[in-house]
Amino acid sequence: MKRLWRTLVIAVLFVMLFGCTANEQAGQEAEKKGKEAEKEQILRLNNENEPTSFDPPIGFNNVSWQALNNLMEGLTRLGSDHEPLAASAEKWDISEDGKTYTFTIREQAKWSNEDPLTAGDFEYAWKRLLDPKTGSSAAFLGYVIEGGEAFNSGKGTKDDVKVEALDEKTLKVTLTSPQKAFLNIVANPAFFPVNQKVAEENPKWHEEAETFVGNGPFKLTEWKHDESLTMEKSGTYWDQDTVKLDQVTWAMVDDRNTDYQMFQSNELDTSYVPAEMSEKLMGSDQVKVFEQAGIYFYRFNVNMEPFQNEKIRTAFAMAVDQEEIVDYVTKNGEKAAHGFVSPGMKGPNGKDFREEGGDLVKYDADEAKKLLEKGMKEENYQKLPAVTLTYSTKPEHKKMAEAIQQKLKSTLDVNVKLANMEWNTFLEQQKALKFQFSQSSFLPDYADPINFLESFQTDNSMNRTGWSSKEYDQLINAAKNEADEEKRHELMHQAEKLLFAGMPIIPVHFYNQVHLEKENVKGIIRHPVGYIELKWAEKQ
Repeated sequence: MKRLWRTLVIAVLFVMLFGCTANEQAGQEAEKKGKEAEKEQILRLNNENEPTSFDPPIGFNNVSWQALNNLMEGLTRLGSDHEPLAASAEKWDISEDGKTYTFTIREQAKWSNEDPLTAGDFEYAWKRLLDPKTGSSAAFLGYVIEGGEAFNSGKGTKDDVKVEALDEKTLKVTLTSPQKAFLNIVANPAFFPVNQKVAEENPKWHEEAETFVGNGPFKLTEWKHDESLTMEKSGTYWDQDTVKLDQVTWAMVDDRNTDYQMFQSNELDTSYVPAEMSEKLMGSDQVKVFEQAGIYFYRFNVNMEPFQNEKIRTAFAMAVDQEEIVDYVTKNGEKAAHGFVSPGMKGPNGKDFREEGGDLVKYDADEAKKLLEKGMKEENYQKLPAVTLTYSTKPEHKKMAEAIQQKLKSTLDVNVKLANMEWNTFLEQQKALKFQFSQSSFLPDYADPINFLESFQTDNSMNRTGWSSKEYDQLINAAKNEADEEKRHELMHQAEKLLFAGMPIIPVHFYNQVHLEKENVKGIIRHPVGYIELKWAEKQ
């Protein structure tokens, strides 16, 4: 009996000892996995809205560019100083006349499906950008290429476009004239390559994570439409050793107060600064202010009453007090806009284009009233036709629209009705000239005043006002083909003055980028032209 008890006690002790050891090992294993997970660098961002498209020539807006710039890569990529660096192209040669560029694609450059990246993928993509059947709003950027405008306008053919893959890794491009900004232009997402084989096999390749094929630092691994995006470090990217982040998640939350709350609760690593919190937060160590080229403004539809009248348009523009708006509405340290080209664009003399151009419209209540009265007499209006201001559904756009509504009432005694619309629908309707008076913004595609100003050429897809001037078109075309930088800048100044004489817009403020960032987030680059750079980002 004693022997039996002794055996039982030993057995129990053995089980207890083994159990403790097993639990200890399991705990150590869990701790090890936890530490490994902690080492994994996961950056959590907010894209605000569903991307319009990840098809490079179609997703021509900020909500598409933010992620797309990190999923794909052009011949060049903007660096920390916002200047173009060698990217998918390892080098290039420029002809003596400055018109022909010959790019050499990196041997190790691959697509995320492991296909080699070829010069043919760029030729295919750029000609597709310019193809009128594609219907790209970005096509005008390709007009710098010889034959580009003719093909896009239906006056030429694809074969006339001077982009040619000389072999698997050599791309030759001939421009209409020397373009100082060309290496900057081709960093734009509209000029990203497209895998021809993938696109021809599946025209909807860009619509889902499972079918998306990119060539950038990250690959798309999950896309819950209207909810979130997930991208992970790409194992096929030519410079993958530089990439520190393992994963980037993107929420789609368009309310900036909610965005800020998610930052506070550690659900996001960056956030915007809500206008009502700006005074409290602007002194915080977590606030970072980045330069940004671009402008917030309103468009008139000159084909709709009463804005067919230039004096009435100018009256509305002069009734808006830009300083009042940046001081009391947006409150993020923006500069009031009295022209269209934003500060930061240097001319050949080293002077800022905006400073040289001066103020082209300013708040003047008395003059605004006089112009409205004159305009109404010209149109034989006893009463001004009803005016509706349409904006895209976001709290900050609503707040701005309400401020404009109140100012037009107090200054001109004009009753303005407000209407709002979901972003993608709003964009389609604005492009189709369905709005009478609408909110807008412009972020340049590359750092040159001509990119701002070419938007208002007749039939430019970015115009969206119906305004047209032969003289303006001639000035922009002359500037595009002028090799002398001083003469080119003078032509652009003349064009901007002419734009404000026609007044199809009301400028409000120039952009800056104000963001909250967690202290352990380093290396995020926010380019003045609007897209975010995560190749060099990390979480420490």
